[in-house]
Amino acid sequence: MRGVTDSDGLIGLFAGHLRHQRGLSDNTVRAYSRDVAHLASYLIDNAQGPDGNSTVDVDTALEATQLRDLRAWLAAMSQAGLSRTTLARRGAAARTFFAWAHDAQHIPHNPALRLASARPASTLPAVMNVDDVATLLTLAKNRCDDGNPIHLRDWVAAELLYATGMRVGELAGTNLSDVDLDQRIVRVIGKGDKERVIPFGRPAAHAIVQWLERGRQALVTGATDKAFLLGSRGKRVGQRQIRDAIHTLCQAADVPDISPHALRHSAATHLLSGGSDLRSVQEVLGHASLNTTQRYTHVSADRLRAAYQLAHPRA
Repeated sequence: MRGVTDSDGLIGLFAGHLRHQRGLSDNTVRAYSRDVAHLASYLIDNAQGPDGNSTVDVDTALEATQLRDLRAWLAAMSQAGLSRTTLARRGAAARTFFAWAHDAQHIPHNPALRLASARPASTLPAVMNVDDVATLLTLAKNRCDDGNPIHLRDWVAAELLYATGMRVGELAGTNLSDVDLDQRIVRVIGKGDKERVIPFGRPAAHAIVQWLERGRQALVTGATDKAFLLGSRGKRVGQRQIRDAIHTLCQAADVPDISPHALRHSAATHLLSGGSDLRSVQEVLGHASLNTTQRYTHVSADRLRAAYQLAHPRA
């Protein structure tokens, strides 16, 4: 399949619409743009002439798209073994693109109007139990005895991911001014540039104090004095650095090796297990829909069922 860049013509305009009019995150904009570019590549490959050369460009291929083309595209990906989640996202990207292109009068019709929505696989989020989280955070704290500022940063990152349930990107984008130690709250800019305020507990507050006093001061430069978390060169920490840090901590603590996002899942599950209501957890996580938050009730129910079967004499 030939490459199509997401800055080509209509795709570039679509990306601008998602970013500036709809206020979607950069990750979402990139994902939807890549999905439409993948569709364009498929259409161009299937419009080759007898000499093997393409007879259309990207915009022409997209403008001429029919419902049967979209169905054939999804079928080809299914036959190639792509996951239901990927198919669902790419179908959603196509529907969003053609709805925008038609409304903006870039194309005469909307071929995705009757495109069926593929349902993503219903998988429960991976979570850690409370004991494993405690082991992980204790290990992260004990590693800081050597005074290494990076170890201090990794400890505070782990504490905050679990204490607040924030996303990795939200943590990486947090500024120093967003953290209020007196009230123990952190201001987060989530998806769609939506702001929310999340409380955190004393262990996270202690980690923050240690990071600010013993770690951050050793790394900060004039160019990064706003960023809360820093890398070894004094620049704002990246999402990959945080992910690598969590994997390293999991291996060192000999607990299940999970992603940082699984700490978010764990926080939500433990909040619900501890008696928090769904609406409160929805606010903490920044979910637009309560249906998304309700996934975590299934995790809690599974754990309750397992405990019942192990302990109850008539299970």
